[in-house]
Amino acid sequence: MFKAIMLRKAEDGSTLAGIEQVDPADLPEGEVEIQVAYSTLNYKDGLAITGRSPVVRKWPMVPGIDLAGTVVHSSDANFPEGSEVIVNGHGMGELHWGGLAQRARVPAAWLTRRPQALSAKNAMGIGTAGYTAMLSVLALERQAVKPGDGPVLVTGANGGVGSFSVALLAKRGYEVHASTGRMSEAERLKSLGAHTVIDRAELSEKGKPLQKEHWAGAIDCVGSHTLANVCAQTRYGGTVTACGLAQGLDFSATVAPFILRGIALVGIDSVYAPEALRTQAWNCLAQEADTAMLSAITHTLSLEECVDAAHKLLEGQVKGRLIVDLAA
Repeated sequence: MFKAIMLRKAEDGSTLAGIEQVDPADLPEGEVEIQVAYSTLNYKDGLAITGRSPVVRKWPMVPGIDLAGTVVHSSDANFPEGSEVIVNGHGMGELHWGGLAQRARVPAAWLTRRPQALSAKNAMGIGTAGYTAMLSVLALERQAVKPGDGPVLVTGANGGVGSFSVALLAKRGYEVHASTGRMSEAERLKSLGAHTVIDRAELSEKGKPLQKEHWAGAIDCVGSHTLANVCAQTRYGGTVTACGLAQGLDFSATVAPFILRGIALVGIDSVYAPEALRTQAWNCLAQEADTAMLSAITHTLSLEECVDAAHKLLEGQVKGRLIVDLAA
């Protein structure tokens, strides 16, 4: 038997969340069973645990959108017993039992081999947020946005993806401009490598279809009017990546920046990204992630603390990233 956070749907439609002892025979189908060392508590997990948003689409459910651990049973030759792996995305915590449990069973195709330079704990300190940020940085590079081309904007810069994006871009030599609604955190963003910090109010209202050119590239974590304004301000031939919807799912823009300035808008999908790209991203993170920064921005919880922490997370009472130690 192993411990897990189990989400069950009550008769009134509310979500019941608690620690349960689970029989390994009840794990969902998959070629690989993993002893989970660490997971994380993300905003999406908080929504699932509290039931504030219909994240869960199959009941009962173990939340947790990512995990790091060791393969203990396998019918796949690529991942024999003892393999150190990372799993994130693929509907974990929504359609398939996720990482907030001491054991997990998943399809072998979902696994990424954990780079030796990256501990399981640090991998979860990075988590889906850092992985998504790296996918965005790699997309800018594929579009030939180079450090000397001009400033690169990161919106929603105080969020998990935004913070990692600032740090990763700065480490690669880009001049990073960070947009945030929390100007009180400007010094923190500068410590991560931001050259300039701007108030999100400059971008969050509906703007003109074509505006003064500013950005050689941008990583947008916000969507809505902000993304439209960023596109309208991007320099000729520049690239914007879209990976979030903190402001909204809508995108009220025109084709003007695309047909008059030749800009590119690249979508970033962290959930179903192909394995080759996942491996590239995690290998880059293993080389470039600042372990001192990870220690400064992460807090470690036990599984028993997660339900209470999920409520605090949604109430804005948590700073930094929450790592869950499944052995605690």
